[in-house]
Amino acid sequence: MTFVAAPAHLSSASASFEADFKARLHWSADTDAAIEQRVAEILSDVRLRGDAAVLEYTARFDGLNAPSVQALELTQAELKVAFESIPAPQRHALEAATRRVRSYHEAQKRASGESWSYRDEDGTLLGQKVTPLDRVGIYVPGGKAAYPSSVLMNAIPAHVAGVPEIIMVVPTPARSGPAGAVVEKNALVLAAAYVAGVTRAFTIGGAQAVAALAYGTQTIPAVHKITGPGNAYVAAAKRRVFGTVGIDMIAGPSEILVLADGSTPPDWVAMDLFSQAEHDELAQSILLCPDLDYIAQVQQSINRLLPEMPRADIIAKSLTGRGALIHTRSMEEACEISNRIAPEHLEVSSNDPHRWEPLLRHAGAIFLGAYTSESLGDYCAGPNHVLPTSGTARFSSPLGVYDFQKRSSLIEVSEQGAQTLGQIASVLAHGEGLQAHARAAEMRLE
Repeated sequence: MTFVAAPAHLSSASASFEADFKARLHWSADTDAAIEQRVAEILSDVRLRGDAAVLEYTARFDGLNAPSVQALELTQAELKVAFESIPAPQRHALEAATRRVRSYHEAQKRASGESWSYRDEDGTLLGQKVTPLDRVGIYVPGGKAAYPSSVLMNAIPAHVAGVPEIIMVVPTPARSGPAGAVVEKNALVLAAAYVAGVTRAFTIGGAQAVAALAYGTQTIPAVHKITGPGNAYVAAAKRRVFGTVGIDMIAGPSEILVLADGSTPPDWVAMDLFSQAEHDELAQSILLCPDLDYIAQVQQSINRLLPEMPRADIIAKSLTGRGALIHTRSMEEACEISNRIAPEHLEVSSNDPHRWEPLLRHAGAIFLGAYTSESLGDYCAGPNHVLPTSGTARFSSPLGVYDFQKRSSLIEVSEQGAQTLGQIASVLAHGEGLQAHARAAEMRLE
């Protein structure tokens, strides 16, 4: 079979560049009205009927029939058995990735996640108390593929933050076999849950899993925040339960942007573009480069390497529908365009990446240098791979320890401090017409 990947070839010097550029970036996050209606019904039903509704929807959507939700829970012993059963290279890779991800998030906690306080000259204590959330839910996709890396990236920062209960849900559809429906629990996902410190795990997914985590059922405890990616039903459910619980983000299609100065082997850049395009047809892969000959070399690499890829059809549709190879006037202009895009993953494929990094303000993660492929960040470099998409990196951050903590202000006013602060508060409270506020402060004045 012949696959053709034809990403748009654009030039920033072209008169039509702005229109062509905006058209290529456009992606609608609107959820189908039918999905929204169905999700609303599922959430309401789970909230009302709890376990019974979860069992019904799990049987209907996953083909997984169980006598109770308890039967869908994975025990710690089962997670440990899964870890011990996987091949040694997979065990070692999981352990190595876990060490690196944990080390990064521990450094993150030290830098920004500790309580602090100080006393001013009148003895008043002011500060901030940082405490972990009591219970969080992590959603791990599992319908079409297995994602142990998602387990690590969601559970480890929660664990490092000090969250005492981490509840994992993962869809585990029953597959039809000669002897009827067969439930295939992915051992690598279960092993990842074991090494990452997941407290409880359930083989449920979809909107019903989000509802169970948000509202609680007879078996599944209600959590305070839900993180992790999912399909359109999961995204719609997370959007609807926000306010009852916290959520990390509503993620759009995966994205990669490569800033290249022409010094990296073009095959490497082509494969990096493939690495996001293979997720799905709506994923976006963009190259920005001031060297027109190099762009042509990357296109040749795309044409030559694509037939070798198992997911060539998806890659071809992604690159043709949303991909772009953009010729810029300079690397400086490439950085400006990158900031406008605010990509999820940004590779600076250059001999001197630190020259360009100060110019880059908006990106979920920045990968510096030709040897830093985005895929290393997905699995084992250390920083979190749950990143803002669809331009939200302009105001959002990667998932981190701070997402599993909350902050309380600390105020202890001394008797001396009350004399000064009380007068200020009194004047402002009277100005707002709030006499009780003013009197409360005035009563403490000598």
